[in-house]
Amino acid sequence: MPKRNLFVLLMMIAVAGVSWLARDRAGHGRRFAEVLGAIERSYLDPVDQQGLFDAAMQGVFSRLDEHSAFVAGDQRDRLESLLDQEFGGVGLELDGSDRRLGIIVVSPVLGSPAWHAGIAAGDRILAIDGVSTAQMTLEEVFRRLRGRPGTSVLLSIGAAVADPSGEDAPARDVALLREVIKTESVVGDRRRSDGSWEWTIEGEPAAAIIRITTFGERTADEVRRAVEAIASRRSAAEPEAGSDRNPEAAVILDLRGNAGGLLSAAVEVCDIFLDEGVIVSTKGRGVHDAGAAGDDAAALDVRRATRGAALVDLPMAVLIDGLTASAAEVVAACLQDHGRAIVVGSRSFGKGTVQSIMPLSDGSGLVKLTTSEYLRPSRVNIHRRNEEESDTTWGVSPDRGYEITPTGRQIESLQAWRQMRDVVPTKGGLAATPQPPSLAVLPRRVDPVLATALDALRERD
Repeated sequence: MPKRNLFVLLMMIAVAGVSWLARDRAGHGRRFAEVLGAIERSYLDPVDQQGLFDAAMQGVFSRLDEHSAFVAGDQRDRLESLLDQEFGGVGLELDGSDRRLGIIVVSPVLGSPAWHAGIAAGDRILAIDGVSTAQMTLEEVFRRLRGRPGTSVLLSIGAAVADPSGEDAPARDVALLREVIKTESVVGDRRRSDGSWEWTIEGEPAAAIIRITTFGERTADEVRRAVEAIASRRSAAEPEAGSDRNPEAAVILDLRGNAGGLLSAAVEVCDIFLDEGVIVSTKGRGVHDAGAAGDDAAALDVRRATRGAALVDLPMAVLIDGLTASAAEVVAACLQDHGRAIVVGSRSFGKGTVQSIMPLSDGSGLVKLTTSEYLRPSRVNIHRRNEEESDTTWGVSPDRGYEITPTGRQIESLQAWRQMRDVVPTKGGLAATPQPPSLAVLPRRVDPVLATALDALRERD
């Protein structure tokens, strides 16, 4: 059983016990049911009870922080898919930002039904089960594509570019069977011809990069495999002539744009690179009560590293930006406080609270509730409260001298370049997929934050 599911089960048992003990406290539940009953019996027009309940939940959670919520329907499916790193579907990354072009395939997922069927980056999804996508939102498209593994879906696929006559090439129908699609959360510098990742940074044979996009159930295992691949290449390679440096003499952990995920995954990732010491401390509601009695430190839940760190002889840098949040901030702060890595980029988001996921007993939704906040190893708080100004201490700040914030144009160029670079090759391999000339630009030239980190590591080596 996955750790998160075990945690949820224990939480359900605890919540059920507390609810039974407090069932009559203040009679709020009875009053709520009485109000709903009165509306159902006496209101002028018939009212959807589920709609009333959803509205009531919105009102309740509006009194709490922005990260607590009642999650149901498609939102619940997306949350569970993000954390579990899997879903039932056909395996397509899509873009619907330009309505003139329609729904465009960004990339198929390697090994997915869509990939096996030959669907490639740039193809257009014209219809799903005979229904045109012309007026569909991207969310609706995803909803129609996802479903129970083993069920079928029919896609009408159009070419990305019209033929010279100005007319679209004929569409083709592709029938697919949905499967369990496992998503990656850890990626490298570029794809190899077989779709696997190359960890060495192109043009920088002495540096490797590990990009973490989110923290899910399998993130730590994915990082371990990346570390093993990097270590294996180092041990197998001979030093270059006239040099005593092996390949991968530095490693970069890229957490830019990473909004977080499971705290447990972040703790495991930190443990991979640390041999000892505090990784993170969390404090919940009970800590404040204990603090009044002078026992605040004893009430903290402290997570510590275990023996056995990876790549200990390599200097390390962590890349962050304003979208680096939550579990990603835990990793950046931990490695920075222990001096394991320099932090390069711009100040992180400042989201330092932990949300517990509690399913309702009837399975109709999830309660996502802020139950604790975390402290970095230095015991400094990461969370930014609404009233705090920019000059107060929150989030993770780059090391002195390594602050860099790219311009909007630089960010757009990097995102477009990276999107093309991450595309999964067609089933026949890269030879069947002509590469745009823009991909000939090396990472250092298009990514100023990465370039700064590479220069910093070279100086420290």
